[in-house]
Amino acid sequence: MASSARRRGSRACIAGIGETVYTPRGGIRDRGELALACEAVLKAAADCGLAASSIDGLVSFANDSSVPWLMQESLGLPALRLGSMVWGGGGGGCYAAIAQAASAVESGAASYVAVYRSLCQGQGQRYGQGYDVPHGPAFLDPFGMFSPPLMLAPLAQRYKHDYGILDSQAAAVALAFRDNASRNPRAVFRDRPLTLARYLEARMITEPFRLYDCCQENDGACALIVTTHERARDLKGRPVSVLAAGQGAEPGWGSGGLGSHNMPEEYYRSGGGRHLAERLYGKAGIGPRDVDTAQIYDHFSYFVLMNLETFGFCGPGEAGRFVQDGHIGWPDGSLPLNTAGGHLSEAYIHGLNLAVEGVRQLRGESTSQVKDAEICLLANSASAAILGR
Repeated sequence: MASSARRRGSRACIAGIGETVYTPRGGIRDRGELALACEAVLKAAADCGLAASSIDGLVSFANDSSVPWLMQESLGLPALRLGSMVWGGGGGGCYAAIAQAASAVESGAASYVAVYRSLCQGQGQRYGQGYDVPHGPAFLDPFGMFSPPLMLAPLAQRYKHDYGILDSQAAAVALAFRDNASRNPRAVFRDRPLTLARYLEARMITEPFRLYDCCQENDGACALIVTTHERARDLKGRPVSVLAAGQGAEPGWGSGGLGSHNMPEEYYRSGGGRHLAERLYGKAGIGPRDVDTAQIYDHFSYFVLMNLETFGFCGPGEAGRFVQDGHIGWPDGSLPLNTAGGHLSEAYIHGLNLAVEGVRQLRGESTSQVKDAEICLLANSASAAILGR
């Protein structure tokens, strides 16, 4: 029993969460990405009663411009023992950043690690606009695949074709998340209701993506404080356990859906991540049926359907019917998803705001609270995490 208690004491947990205001792209003009990142980290520290000077680790992802040495200077951190970044575009490495922070505190490499992501797309890089991936000029540009919707559409189109996904089924994802956003005062689209008719009437961006299948472009930042349960005892609030977290990809995944259009078909139309899901479930000692709520990376609605299958909530080709039958809705669905509104309706902060919502769910503080929620899955095709109350 004492050994078990010691193991729990050294296990990683999320002790604090912090967010800035979220706005549409260009909505924040009075401060930049670095200032937003610092604001989110300070709010996360205050949330759990941690002195900011105690933070000795910083982890981010996706080529974040708010690099650790600038963050250390701006926050006035006296000692930085860990400065790490998960490389890669977009939010594919989001939950890998949580995994790095968890590994650091469990190994003793750091004591209190801030995981953060900051975007100010009105002042800097616009992620919805064309940009390069490592092999883009040779393999993507000749086909006009200059931006994320164009790069990712072939995966969604193949998935839709092979499994007969209906437009109304993709719409069910967007409608459920917009409904959740209506209860969330932080959501950018909280006062913009969406109907099926409006979804179907919206312009096509690139087949099969209609306007409301695509995530927002936002300014804002959020952060988590990761430490061990033993240290969290001296902090305020209820810590949330990191039961498992990691990253991984299927054969041929390469730069992910942005460019790997020659990977094996069985993985291509699933969006990747099957092996990662099996590994994390095994580490956490649970299965899909144990998950009470999931926050699934929704840069495009079709990838929510793919990940429902990848992470075992339904079989191949069954996600369309799963969402159409109301399983992902709140409060009566069997697996409420993206309960703050997700990227489609709360804000697109490269996945980290989904992690913040996952913590809120397990604290019992969500605006669309799942009753007695004990397990939350944070899922993307290239990284994922399982949180426990």
